[in-house]
Amino acid sequence: MIIEDDRTPEQKKTHTLLVVGTDKFLSGWGLAEGGTSYAAWACTREHWDKVFNWVRRRGDQKRVRQVCEPWRPRGKGHAHIYVVDENHPALR
Repeated sequence: MIIEDDRTPEQKKTHTLLVVGTDKFLSGWGLAEGGTSYAAWACTREHWDKVFNWVRRRGDQKRVRQVCEPWRPRGKGHAHIYVVDENHPALR
């Protein structure tokens, strides 16, 4: 599993709650060739529910769930962890 994490070392301490989805379109090819592609949005407790609802409404994600760190996706594929800051669309 290839894990790409956009958080800074400080954000890894503050943004420990994740909203994770399985990407319907990117699974099986590219960095996730032969495996699953996951997208995760790291946020604080204050924003967890808003981010969850935003991801759930996206058309490209399935099996949307809320998880706490440490999150270790298994198997073959790719996972990308994005950071939700105050300017993120989920918070507008």
